[in-house]
Amino acid sequence: MKSDVTSFPVTLKIDLPGRELNRLTTAFRIFLIVPIAIVIGLIAGTTSGWDWGHTGQRAWQVGMTAGGVLFLPTLLMLVFRQKYPRWWFDWNVQFVRFGLRVAMYAALLTDVYPSTDEEQAVHLKVPYPDAKKDLSQWLPLVKWFLAIPHVFVLIFLGIAAWVCVVISWFAILFTGRYPKELAAFVAGVMRWGVRVCAYAFLLVTDVYPPFTLD
Repeated sequence: MKSDVTSFPVTLKIDLPGRELNRLTTAFRIFLIVPIAIVIGLIAGTTSGWDWGHTGQRAWQVGMTAGGVLFLPTLLMLVFRQKYPRWWFDWNVQFVRFGLRVAMYAALLTDVYPSTDEEQAVHLKVPYPDAKKDLSQWLPLVKWFLAIPHVFVLIFLGIAAWVCVVISWFAILFTGRYPKELAAFVAGVMRWGVRVCAYAFLLVTDVYPPFTLD
């Protein structure tokens, strides 16, 4: 399978800050993000919870999602019906877009408060797949496993991105500017993560994601 950037169908463009950022909202970003973080947390966690049942015994209901994305239902539908319901696809893509807007705000890449529906500075394009023509019937069963090398790399990249955000926090407070190289790196990590998510959890493509920040 091809794994270069140009062959991968999912694209993410992030408008990086090209002007001075608000020092006040940057300083208190950890508090300002709380309301929208609660909202996205509620959306992502609506499919799990405690269930005492009729017998009074406590049991954990495991949600069938991957961070708010409809994962197991989509996997089963692809394997047994070779079908990807359009409204499931729309939900998954819109949830990822929303999560990216929140992540961008948390990473100090924008002063604009995350919208629940407007595109803002996050431009994610995910083509709707023809399940029978574009997707393998059985590959969804192992995509999560095949993506493990990416997950391993992303753990370290995520730590590095967090360090970059902390450094940039100080830079913005003193200069009002987000260092361009650090902004590009943080955006690149987000882009890498989105490709892996599209392959392993959104299940919208069989093209293996490339190992690149581009």
